[in-house]
Amino acid sequence: MPKQLIKIDVKAVKADPVKLKVDCLALGIHSDAKPTPLLKKLDTLLDGAITRLKKIGDFKASAGSSVFLYTHGKIAAERVLLLGMGEKKKKTPDTVRQAASKAAFEAVNVKAKTLAIVRHNETKIDSVRLGRVIAESFHFGGYRYDEFVTQKENGRANSLSAYIVAANMTDVRKMNQGIKIGQTVGKAQNFARTLCNRPGSILYPAQFAAEARKVAASVKGLSCTILDEKKLAQKKMGGILAVGRGAANKPRMIILKYSPRGRKKVSSLALVGKAITFDTGGISLKPSADMHEMKYDMTGGAAVLMAMQVVAKLKLPVEVFGIICAAENKPDGASFLPGDIIKTAGGRTIEVLNTDAEGRLVLADGLEQARQLKCKTVIDIATLTGACVVALGKHKAGLFSSDEKLAQKLEAASADSGEPVWRLPYEQEYIDEIKGRIADLKNTGGKWGGACTAAAFLGEFAKGLSWAHLDIAGKMDASEPMKKYADSGSVGFGVRLLTSFIMNEVF
Repeated sequence: MPKQLIKIDVKAVKADPVKLKVDCLALGIHSDAKPTPLLKKLDTLLDGAITRLKKIGDFKASAGSSVFLYTHGKIAAERVLLLGMGEKKKKTPDTVRQAASKAAFEAVNVKAKTLAIVRHNETKIDSVRLGRVIAESFHFGGYRYDEFVTQKENGRANSLSAYIVAANMTDVRKMNQGIKIGQTVGKAQNFARTLCNRPGSILYPAQFAAEARKVAASVKGLSCTILDEKKLAQKKMGGILAVGRGAANKPRMIILKYSPRGRKKVSSLALVGKAITFDTGGISLKPSADMHEMKYDMTGGAAVLMAMQVVAKLKLPVEVFGIICAAENKPDGASFLPGDIIKTAGGRTIEVLNTDAEGRLVLADGLEQARQLKCKTVIDIATLTGACVVALGKHKAGLFSSDEKLAQKLEAASADSGEPVWRLPYEQEYIDEIKGRIADLKNTGGKWGGACTAAAFLGEFAKGLSWAHLDIAGKMDASEPMKKYADSGSVGFGVRLLTSFIMNEVF
């Protein structure tokens, strides 16, 4: 049986950091700031150890750096972890987010069971927001995916109790308000990571649907409806059925609904997620190198599922639908073929030029489902194109939209959540490239601008809606810089972004 993942609990406390008995006491330091009174006190108690580190150049407090000092009983904590935060003038909420993630990441590395981080008095972030950011970050940095590791020796601790040390009770109360939200979001994001990290042989469409049922059952007000291949056929969802045709594990569409009492009188929002639980490329087979990463091709669906759980747990007063299009894309005698023409639920026909451009086919049916549910605002999220990774690298997701105000709100949510997006063009030139000759549309637009033509394709199924598309292919797993403060594998991208967007809409 797979073992339990790390249980992380966070709370704010008023305490003297020097007297706090924890396995690890973390303190952020700016490279261009004078030592704080606490830093001076710690340096004195540790016999000048911090000064010596700086003098010999082993710790320059550059952003993302860290170093442990062992206290040998000179203070209550077993270890002091110095966290580099770079130049103070360049500090942002992301600086705090990365430092807190690094603290939890390193604490787990040394098998710590207790961790405390000291709030900077000069931090200009509101205390409620600061509590949320640090709590999310502790969960993010403390996560490890070792579900199926059977070796017992040198194992990590099963839990991490983490504290934010504040100077007064007003800060404690405010930060604990934010921590409550941050813990909810952090736990949801980590479960999204677990779903994405699980092998395709373990998490296939029907199993994803079973997990969605469990998530819905775990929180009041969230319902879950599953459409199997027979129901999908009844609804004429030719896109998702074509993609899943060659797989033994048949496709599923998962429809989640959250509709609270006393909700705001605004039009319903739909989140539509691509969940290709494994993508071989189908008949247009992918190269074998790195194909194992294609288990992450359901990241968009995982983000939608767990964002829906957060919305329900926080009891946000807005109706939201989550539509997850789950399928496997595999080659087989029954697989759909290049040259095939398929018809989607909305009646549009598509000529298939490449079976590896499958995500847009399942999303076409998902967008039509959102329309049938009378949602006026729709956001789809998908690991859609390698072309987006070529354009933006692994540091940002692509954002496309037919609605300027919606795009601006998503950009604001991106800044809020620390999940970065970059606006890319959704324009007529790209739409023209996916117009078909023997069908209404074709599923690829040629060699160049693949992220833009893929977005243009999806836009054809979102006509008349306030619509945005998030291409998160570059963010499906941890990039090299991120590995300094996050475990390898999925980062659950999108949970924080979608949650921040909805919270900003409500409050």
